[in-house]
Amino acid sequence: MANPNEITPHLFRTEYSKIVAVLCKSFDIKHIEIAEDIASETFLKASEYWAVNGLPDNPAAWLYTVAKNKTKDYFKHLSIIEKNKQEEVKTAEKEYQTIDFDTKNISDSQLEMIFATCNPVNSQETQICLALQILCGFSIEEIANAFLSKTETIKKRLQRGREVLRTHDFKIDSLSEQDIHQRLETVLTTLYLLFNEGYFSRTNTLLIRKDLCLEAIRLTLILTDNQLTNTPQTNALLALMCFQSSRLDARTSAEGESILFDEQDESLWDKALIEKGCYYLIEACNTNSNSVSKYHLEAGIAYWHTSSTGKDKWQHILNLYNQLVIIEYSPVTALNRAFAFSKVYGHQKALVETEKLNLISNEYYHGLLGYLYSELNIDKAVYHFEEAIRLTKSKPEKQTLQKQINLLKQLK
Repeated sequence: MANPNEITPHLFRTEYSKIVAVLCKSFDIKHIEIAEDIASETFLKASEYWAVNGLPDNPAAWLYTVAKNKTKDYFKHLSIIEKNKQEEVKTAEKEYQTIDFDTKNISDSQLEMIFATCNPVNSQETQICLALQILCGFSIEEIANAFLSKTETIKKRLQRGREVLRTHDFKIDSLSEQDIHQRLETVLTTLYLLFNEGYFSRTNTLLIRKDLCLEAIRLTLILTDNQLTNTPQTNALLALMCFQSSRLDARTSAEGESILFDEQDESLWDKALIEKGCYYLIEACNTNSNSVSKYHLEAGIAYWHTSSTGKDKWQHILNLYNQLVIIEYSPVTALNRAFAFSKVYGHQKALVETEKLNLISNEYYHGLLGYLYSELNIDKAVYHFEEAIRLTKSKPEKQTLQKQINLLKQLK
């Protein structure tokens, strides 16, 4: 029998945003906090009821029913407090029974919700923060890590962003073609960050969170089903997600420890996902548009990671990273490029490239230096691995780094 304490957090991650999106679409709730409160109360009741009575046969359907009933209760309570809301209450009571939580309506509601949240009345960073919190269920800490920012900064940004949405009469509505094109870039960035948190979590005891990866893929697939959002960039992002997801089972041990790329068991790679990645990458390039996005380049890099080892494999990867750092520089991209550089030109030359970055507060910087020094200077390698352990918040990452230190000390 499934343990409610184990399944409830997973359901919260996957179902909370669906409930919020469907309620907002159904009732045009201008203050999104009301829909969020109803969803939160639904999960509170679930945790209490399931702890005593056990899980129902269909937990998601149980949640949807409770959410509909709590919506009806909310409008009844509102009618008692504000008599001038009588007409609104009558409409709600009539319609709450028809709230539809079928797969299509959930998908449509979430898609419309993410475009509504990515409203250009806010800055692009604020739009992404709001979408990650409202649609993806990210905590403030998770968003702060995604932006390499302080939690207090993100908290204030979210507060201001929500206030702006309220001021501009926030609601889910059918968007024009111009609106969709204007907001699509921000939507893709949001899904990209959602997938990244699942692929390499910096805030969770688990290194990989498959539920986030699957949710990002599901939402991106919805975009490919719509003519207006089925763009080369969308297909390239989906290709990237497929390639990266194909290696998830090989990236951690049975004990949850991280397995480095060179040590992964290729037989565990999902060949079907690699084929899907190839399909969407071809779709992304099969267009008259000459524009190459960062998603195209990252998908190309991910493709080469899933290909059989060849003498030119890492040269191809390095060439793509050389283009990527020009299109959109980031510390992570620069460090990944330095790793690829080491595969082509060796550790000694890669050290020069890496140390020029001087990212002394970045755990991945020290982790890469530890890797590069492993063949050249064990003491320096241990020092940098220890610095990476001090800086990282990821428990699985700490375990992997400590394992590297132990192996090096055995060589002395």
